[in-house]
Amino acid sequence: MNRGSLWYRVVRSFVSSVVLNILGPVRIQNRHREPMEGPVIVAPVHMSYLDPPLVACCMSRAITFMAKEELFRPGLGALIRSLGAFPVQRGAGDTEAIRLALKLLGEGRAVLLFPEGTRGNGVTMGPMTAGVAMLARRTGAKVYPVGINGTNKVWPRHQKWPRRHRVVVTFGEPFTYSDIVPDAKDKNGRERFNEELASRLLYLTNEAGLPLKPPPSQI
Repeated sequence: MNRGSLWYRVVRSFVSSVVLNILGPVRIQNRHREPMEGPVIVAPVHMSYLDPPLVACCMSRAITFMAKEELFRPGLGALIRSLGAFPVQRGAGDTEAIRLALKLLGEGRAVLLFPEGTRGNGVTMGPMTAGVAMLARRTGAKVYPVGINGTNKVWPRHQKWPRRHRVVVTFGEPFTYSDIVPDAKDKNGRERFNEELASRLLYLTNEAGLPLKPPPSQI
């Protein structure tokens, strides 16, 4: 199991023991479900900038993660790169980011990718984008869904600074693309996979205490 570099572990320990304790108590449910070996696509709901470090602190494995290109400004960009982040251009077919994600998964790494693509409002889940399904189909990696409750209160969209609030993280059962779409030639496979992923995320987030409304396409 890859636990990350010494720098990664030091930063994760600091964020876990200091930052998260200041912002609010964190409760973790079903941590035992984490796949300890092999390629994994970590797929959480997304409502806050806090979500990536939160999930990283709740996992035993080191994770790398896609982050929007705008975050890679001087200072912050160097820090998150040193912790395994790599940029992606939202709303565009970023072949370089996809190529790197495929490479990392091919090496048996854990890669965090938000299925919604952007932060939600804590009320309605956003529609599933194509990224998780595409990577899961091409690599055979396990998909590890994660429900979150509380980061929408700690640091929601349009709020400048975080505030204290209790957070709950609930991990789901890992599954693969072929578990949902046995026939690789199924033309509706990606849609069926995304429906299943959205359903699992809604269940997990509800289990964490936040009953999100389903994406419009899921109603």
